[in-house]
Amino acid sequence: MSSMRLRVWIEGTIVAALAIVLSLIPTNIGTGFTISLGMIPLTLFAFRYGFIAASASGFLWGVLHFLVGNASILHPLQGFIEYFVAFAFVGFAGLVSRPIQRSFKENKKLKQYQLIVFGTILGTVARFFWHFIAGYYFWGSYAPEGMNPIWYSFIANGGSALVTGIVTSFVLIIIAKTTPMLFLPKSKL
Repeated sequence: MSSMRLRVWIEGTIVAALAIVLSLIPTNIGTGFTISLGMIPLTLFAFRYGFIAASASGFLWGVLHFLVGNASILHPLQGFIEYFVAFAFVGFAGLVSRPIQRSFKENKKLKQYQLIVFGTILGTVARFFWHFIAGYYFWGSYAPEGMNPIWYSFIANGGSALVTGIVTSFVLIIIAKTTPMLFLPKSKL
């Protein structure tokens, strides 16, 4: 394994650990809504190294939920979907890693901000799609009486996704303004 690949995997492991630590900070808004602060470092990692590395780091983030006892499991399939699959899908933010890195090299500020928001939306929607699916099939019985489980899952997971996406985009734009070199992998500095 080359030293660069090893560096990426080590950084991905550190990012997953940081994401789980940030996940332990209580950010509940009412009942059912939460801001997932771990999305911030994982999305930044996706912008640095792309889809595959970020998906592996996201998968590890999901595994760490089990190890620290921060997983809510109703059924083994639900646990697999919500922790292994959903968190790995944050890697979809990495689909814009090359264009975002090019925008930083060319110092195109507006393009940087647009790609940060777009990539964040991509990773957030990909992740919360799986939470929505699990919410409907496994958590739907917890919907208030008379409420359709699809709407229940959409409102709970959609609200969390919206707030998480906004916070992640906002923080990453601030990082882009203050420390833009964080968006470029070490080999491209």
